[in-house]
Amino acid sequence: MDIAPTRSRLPTCPLSLTINGTPYNLDVHPWTTLLDLLRSDLELTGTKKGCDHGQCGACTVLIDGERMNSCLKLALTLDGASVTTIEGLGTPDRMHPLQQAFVEHDAFQCGYCTPGQICSAVGLLEEGHVHSRDDIRELMSGNICRCGAYTNIADAIEQVLASRPGESHREAVE
Repeated sequence: MDIAPTRSRLPTCPLSLTINGTPYNLDVHPWTTLLDLLRSDLELTGTKKGCDHGQCGACTVLIDGERMNSCLKLALTLDGASVTTIEGLGTPDRMHPLQQAFVEHDAFQCGYCTPGQICSAVGLLEEGHVHSRDDIRELMSGNICRCGAYTNIADAIEQVLASRPGESHREAVE
């Protein structure tokens, strides 16, 4: 007797997303988180599963330009949204300025939290609320680095902040 796996017999719902600039029309189970959709279904494994409770920030991605913990978002709530993961920010040959700054400042050790840290930093800079190093530390506090590379992470973000048009380094970090 041949029986299809239970998962395939359970209901799915249609979902349209743009992920890293590519449109997707998917059928997903209602309980699927964005994190699980990215990692398991689409094999975009750059986004990491840390605590699975929204407390560590390892799964941070950009949803319509805003930083979010993908482990807390049901995929179906994002119909029509645009999602950017670490894979969508740059490549080894053409890194995003924050990726390059993380390399230059050795802002990673084990690297597990790095994709979430970088996506969060991209969102942070776009929010426009950073005026000092204390702001960086406060606004990045939802992203945990178990290795303790916080000083180097802040240095990398400061470098990119200072290089943005209309920002002077002194004004941005003092």
